[in-house]
Amino acid sequence: MSGAGLPAREAALTALRAVLDKEQSLDAAWREAKLTTLEPRDAGFARLLVLTTLRRLGSIDAVLDKFLRKRPVGGNAVAVHIMRIAAAELLALDGAAHAAVDNAVRLTKKQKNLGKLSGMVNAVCRKVAGEGVKLFDEIDADKVDTPAWLWMRLVHDYGEEAARGIAAAHRNGASLDLSLREDAEGWAERLAGTLLPGGTVRLSDAGAVTELLGYAEGAWWAQDAAAAFPARLLGDMRGKRVLDLCAAPGGKTMQLAAAGARVTALDLSEARIKRLLENLARTRLSVEVVAADALDWEPPEKFDAILLDAPCSATGTIRRHPDLPYLKSGKELTSLVPLQDALLDRAFGWLKPGGAMVYAVCSLLPAEGPKRISAFLNRQPDAEMIPVLPGAGIGAEMIRDGALRTLPHHRADHGGIDGFYAARLRNTAGPTLLLG
Repeated sequence: MSGAGLPAREAALTALRAVLDKEQSLDAAWREAKLTTLEPRDAGFARLLVLTTLRRLGSIDAVLDKFLRKRPVGGNAVAVHIMRIAAAELLALDGAAHAAVDNAVRLTKKQKNLGKLSGMVNAVCRKVAGEGVKLFDEIDADKVDTPAWLWMRLVHDYGEEAARGIAAAHRNGASLDLSLREDAEGWAERLAGTLLPGGTVRLSDAGAVTELLGYAEGAWWAQDAAAAFPARLLGDMRGKRVLDLCAAPGGKTMQLAAAGARVTALDLSEARIKRLLENLARTRLSVEVVAADALDWEPPEKFDAILLDAPCSATGTIRRHPDLPYLKSGKELTSLVPLQDALLDRAFGWLKPGGAMVYAVCSLLPAEGPKRISAFLNRQPDAEMIPVLPGAGIGAEMIRDGALRTLPHHRADHGGIDGFYAARLRNTAGPTLLLG
């Protein structure tokens, strides 16, 4: 039988091992798998296999465990990843049984000292292709495909019904969302996309982003619909001096600049700043870019408004990054929460009297959102929270206790959105400067 498709599955194995065994991000995993050296079709298939395996890992393992007397361990554990990839193809992607099983066996034989397990891989994968389909369909995917640490938090914080909606959104993945400099309706038509409430254009089958109409001339930039909300909470920014704190890779920076603000974009990471500068060059937007640690930097003068998109667990972006629940455990909050508090305090000190500040995190965890704002307001007598109101694409269901709280299953009829928390604040020491 032809070995066609084996390079894709071999790259998928390398990437999956990078995530689950080496705890690398998917971006790093794609580099380790050398996807750019593959034919575009094989590279795309490898990505699909890995993303599907991670999104359905709990269900896949539950099926495999029905047919494994004992999971291979140590150096032999690579065989488990091979079977996971084959199961993803068979159960979630409706792949042809002969291709998935044959390539799993071939891949096993190619691994050093693993050939002895090729018979087991063949037998298990054949059972998955047959009996496994019914088992897969009967599994409680919402619960099983969400790592236990995250499932328990979601149920506790939002209730089981919402937790199931979030889990389903994670399982379904995300489309490509674009923010436009202007004429969103016209670009939606030209790109055959859907214009969402608020002005985001969504593409369901985009292909290579750099090949899309409007990319070269900087007519738009990729930005999830939910990520576009925090900047809008500042109101009319025309001519105002605005700081985008923790700015890279620049989606919100470009939003602010396109809205007419005089933007200073600050970030610590040189690699991320490089991406920010590339995005600004493509979109031809003028912004002052500062590479510095916000905890050390001092601005020459105070700002009319500040957007603080703080470092966080990024649990709101699992639709796009299914590796995250396997790279994190919630323990990261020990270091993230003090940093978020420090950034809030420092940024507020750079705000003019009457100025506005938006604090945002792409997190589903209340410890990084409402609890941070509550603690901040207790520390800052000159700060008050200005309630977020429906409008500009923000539905009433996206508002909780006066703050923006989007969840991945919001706008499910359009494919969902990322999870974001954003609160808008004002320095009460002077008359309101923004917040239209």
